[in-house]
Amino acid sequence: MEITERIAQWENMTQADPTNDMGWFSLGTAYKDAGRPVDAAQALRKTLEINPGMSRAYQLLGQVLIAIGEAEEAGKMLITGYTIAAERGDVMPQRAIGSLLEKIGLPVPEIKKTQAAAPLPENAIVDRKTGQPGTRFPDPPMRGPLGKFIADHYSQETFREWIKMGTKVINELRLDFSNIEHQHVYDTHMMEWLGISSEEVAEYAKQSK
Repeated sequence: MEITERIAQWENMTQADPTNDMGWFSLGTAYKDAGRPVDAAQALRKTLEINPGMSRAYQLLGQVLIAIGEAEEAGKMLITGYTIAAERGDVMPQRAIGSLLEKIGLPVPEIKKTQAAAPLPENAIVDRKTGQPGTRFPDPPMRGPLGKFIADHYSQETFREWIKMGTKVINELRLDFSNIEHQHVYDTHMMEWLGISSEEVAEYAKQSK
């Protein structure tokens, strides 16, 4: 898919639903890929207004702010993002944000260890996106390493929220699941919405063997 087409689609989605954090994040990513860092920064700021817990948005915003010479704001965003990533267990964004802080000469925040929480019921899990307990999957929602990663880190309630959002993505982008490329587009936006990177999935699969 051409970058101009991607931008047009995400601009349409954010205009149709200005509260769509994933739409703004994807638009910011597309602007960055198109070499439009100022526009990317604006879209990512909007993402964080809607969803201040999206650690990957802090990471990407920090990158584009550094690129346009706004190191002071980048530092503030990255320090906040590092803390949020640590609290949520977003390992890959936390590492990436730490590297960006070092790149601009700022210390990586020290994260205090919290007391262990009370044990959860067997069918419950602390959801990585919300930070709250939810219902554990009895089985992965899909095959392969990604399905296992989702089952081990997210609740059924959060995944149902994605299904609602995913329906909007399918309709807006006119995805056809008989097309392998369209399946990949869907999976990519699901991972963005959940806050998952392919590197995390690969690393987790390796550790789980």
